[in-house]
Amino acid sequence: MPKNSKVVKRELDDEVIESVKDLLSNEDSADDAFKKSELIVDVQEGKDIDIEEESEVEDERPAWSSKLQYILAQVGFSVGLGNVWRFPYLCQKNGGGAYLLPYLILLLVIGIPLFFLELSVGQRIRRGSIGVWNYISPKLGGIGFASCVVCFFVALYYNVIIGWSLFYFSQSFQQPLPWDQCPLVKNASHTFVEPECEKSSATTYYWYREALNISNSISESGGLNWKMTVCLLAAWVVVCLAMIKGIQSSGKIMYFSSLFPYVVLICFLIRALLLNGSIDGIRHMFTPKLEMMLEPKVWREAATQVFFALGLGFGGVIAFSSYNKRDNNCHFDAVLVSFINFFTSVLATLVVFAVLGFKANVINEKCISENTKMIVKFLRMGNISQDIIPHHINLSAVTAEDYHLVYDIIQKVKEEEFSALHLNSCQIEDELNKAVQGTGLAFIAFTEAMTHFPASPFWSVMFFLMLVNLGLGSMFGTIEGIITPIVDTFKVRKEILTVICCLLAFCIGLIFVQRSGNYFVTMFDDYSATLPLLIVVILENIAVSFVYGIDKFMEDLKDMLGFAPNRYYYYMWKYISPLMLLSLLIASVVNMGLSPPGYNAWIEDKASEEFLSYPTWGMVVCVLLMVLAVLPVPAVFIIRRCNLIDNSSGNLASVTYKRGRVLKEPVNLEGDDASLIHGKIPSEMSSPNFGKNIYRKQGGSPTLDTAPNGRYGIGYLMADMPDMPESDL
Repeated sequence: MPKNSKVVKRELDDEVIESVKDLLSNEDSADDAFKKSELIVDVQEGKDIDIEEESEVEDERPAWSSKLQYILAQVGFSVGLGNVWRFPYLCQKNGGGAYLLPYLILLLVIGIPLFFLELSVGQRIRRGSIGVWNYISPKLGGIGFASCVVCFFVALYYNVIIGWSLFYFSQSFQQPLPWDQCPLVKNASHTFVEPECEKSSATTYYWYREALNISNSISESGGLNWKMTVCLLAAWVVVCLAMIKGIQSSGKIMYFSSLFPYVVLICFLIRALLLNGSIDGIRHMFTPKLEMMLEPKVWREAATQVFFALGLGFGGVIAFSSYNKRDNNCHFDAVLVSFINFFTSVLATLVVFAVLGFKANVINEKCISENTKMIVKFLRMGNISQDIIPHHINLSAVTAEDYHLVYDIIQKVKEEEFSALHLNSCQIEDELNKAVQGTGLAFIAFTEAMTHFPASPFWSVMFFLMLVNLGLGSMFGTIEGIITPIVDTFKVRKEILTVICCLLAFCIGLIFVQRSGNYFVTMFDDYSATLPLLIVVILENIAVSFVYGIDKFMEDLKDMLGFAPNRYYYYMWKYISPLMLLSLLIASVVNMGLSPPGYNAWIEDKASEEFLSYPTWGMVVCVLLMVLAVLPVPAVFIIRRCNLIDNSSGNLASVTYKRGRVLKEPVNLEGDDASLIHGKIPSEMSSPNFGKNIYRKQGGSPTLDTAPNGRYGIGYLMADMPDMPESDL
């Protein structure tokens, strides 16, 4: 026997005893290193290190450098372009201030509970969307793949919008702004205004003809728009560079991309409040129409806005929270981010309608001036008697009140002939009632309003830079929802995957920068995300509440947070939220069935929009977008159910504690030493389980391979000892 065999045996015994003590303790009060989310690697000098064992220690998982960085990332992801150009439109359309009440109710019933659920599972399991749902139930692993597919579809067209914003941003360094006036066309004999612009407006013409150079229908490709192609390339380069190192690179950019929009919104609000008519816009916006609260459509649209405003189902929320420490208070994060999102929407609504109120005031003054000239002309021609005009009214400098008085008098006196006069009432409310949303708000209505601002180029630069930052914040979360799950699952290098993903997305995204590209953006926006995401989130709720078990999940939350969440969440997750989501899904399907599938095409000759139905191939694409997004769910379920893939190919290696180190032991250990350390052969070892596991917490948790049952490790070192008495150890 070698002379040092006793020493080796004694060290081995010490290691086993220490492992037993560790496994029997739910909390190591004396071990501060574990409390602080890290394992200390204490390699003493002079001792040999097994090179093979050293190589098996996995790289640590990245973590947020601070809580502020994480909150800004979640805020940047959830607060996007929809807060600026969708919420104000819905608020105006659905009862003004009365719309805020159903929105708040649904935020509490659907928004915060489901947002909290996604934050919790991501933080608990510390994996992307694929790993999280595969861990909870391998048969439901397709939920994560479906999230990735939807993220990819959305990223394709969302970055196109950032490209549009970059184009307008680059064109804003001019005085006057290029969309301030209609262009003049010269021929051999004379100069005249561009007919398409004269029939519409300067900003509308610039958007459709100068920026998009749009075709008359989706069937007319028209070739690539090279200006927008370059802008799209620039947008993907920015996203790629920001995401190439994961949260280590994108996290730093969040300080600017998440905070800058608030600076711009506040500056816009202050500036707009100093302009004439801004108060009219805000008053019009928040005047409640309480009778509209009884309409089901209002609640459906409020629920849809809550759902998409928080980014539920995309996987970005889960990906970001997976880089948190285990004891992070994700309940506080869920409530905080949800209400920041809500108040951002309200702030954006104030800004939008203060600016649109100013714009409406300018247009109304122009309307009064033109119609007053017509009245003076009728007076001179004798069509209208001078006697009916009140003596105190001076038609050369008429106010809005005086004009409305004269208009009403003429309407009463010339009751039968009034329509032939073609006079306009010039009510500011009529202009404010022209509801606009999306690109129509950002690139037409808002740009037109800014042309009337003093120092308009400055405000234009600020506005479009804000849109770029809002878009980038959401894009970071969307791309993270693709990259993180794939890296966690397939163990590929993040840098290479990010470059490949962005390059592929740019190549596919070229369909959006054709002359007909805007119509494809509308198609993807309508059909690639709405129904698939609803289905994904319903399945997420079912997976946690009924497959994994709501009682078990509540125990896990108590263990993770250090306190039991309010019982309110138990009833929301188990009863209310699933029913609400199913109702929303049914309502969305019915609404989609009743609404003819089509798009608003810009007709050049008419200089106006016209609703067109999709051609047959367009209908096929719409259906394929929805089917491809949901297809991974049944596909993975069938594969798991029928055992079409051998799950034993990637076994979860056994984990052993050694002094100051953690090693992943091979599963094919043989002989007495293996049985001494593990007590069981690997095939008999049970899979990880939330409720019965004893966690040893670490900041740099090893990346664990797939378990025999197809589940994924959750980022903490575990020793599963179900129903094993202490004496057996």
